[in-house]
Amino acid sequence: MDRIPEQALDWAEAGQPVALATVVETWGSAPRRAGAQLVVAGDGTMMGSVSGGCVEGAVVVEALEAIEDGRTRLLEYGVSDGDAFAVGLACGGTIKVLVEPVGPEALPLEMLRDLVAKRASRQAVAYEVALDGSTRQLIQDRHSDRLRRDRSGVDEETGRFIAIHNPPLRLVIVGAVHIAQHLVHMAGEAGFDPIVVDPREAFGSPARFPDCDLMNDWPDAALHEIGLDARSAVVLLTHDPKLDDPALHVALESEAFYIGALGSTRTQASRLARLEEAGVAPDQAARIHGPVGLDIGAASPAEIAVSILAQMIQSLRRP
Repeated sequence: MDRIPEQALDWAEAGQPVALATVVETWGSAPRRAGAQLVVAGDGTMMGSVSGGCVEGAVVVEALEAIEDGRTRLLEYGVSDGDAFAVGLACGGTIKVLVEPVGPEALPLEMLRDLVAKRASRQAVAYEVALDGSTRQLIQDRHSDRLRRDRSGVDEETGRFIAIHNPPLRLVIVGAVHIAQHLVHMAGEAGFDPIVVDPREAFGSPARFPDCDLMNDWPDAALHEIGLDARSAVVLLTHDPKLDDPALHVALESEAFYIGALGSTRTQASRLARLEEAGVAPDQAARIHGPVGLDIGAASPAEIAVSILAQMIQSLRRP
């Protein structure tokens, strides 16, 4: 997850004047989608991006002026097809950027604190703001479709911009096997925070998994401790019912958006039979993707990891 709101708060609380610039609409080949942010401090220091470098300089100038007068600005930039290559675009594009100084006349510091606190506690929240900067609020009881799709944008009915702030994606892998070593790396690159669970310390060791959180607990206890939510994916790779089944019971009771389990079609049938015998309803057990991963003919551990990650993303983006 980007840390632009957190950086804005850090600078503001350190006494620096700050402005946030947010992409609110795009057309054509604009390289950053709605919701992308850039934060600018009063001394010109910046973090983030609204265009991949094409118009950052102009936005920084506008942000510094917004800091001076305390007023919100709605900016629009276009790049023609003829000039696009020079600024790194394949073809022309247009973006609208909302610049909001942090202060009583624009984005209140207390509202920024509240937003950062909700992000830190893994609460999904929508920031709704009028494009003229006249009103703004944090909302948690609406915009469920946008939250599910992780899609910021201008609401067609109200004309307000809705910025979606979802908790970071997490991937919990049960079974510190060879596939998991590849999957941890790939999932991290795709924006997931990976956690590997395996009570067998010889498998789940820092030497084998240096770049993720490790839990050498029994899977059901670990999953309870982690607290699975709608931004969590669970992948079971042990191929051992003693480890997989308890984890499945916890995962199936959660809001995890993806549950996958390694094994053949026959293994999956046996797994479903055990779950049914344990009282799990068939429609609930149907949430399990098994055999895990998209059928792309994967053979090696790395290829299987690709198929799993692809299926996870498909489940997230096209439920």
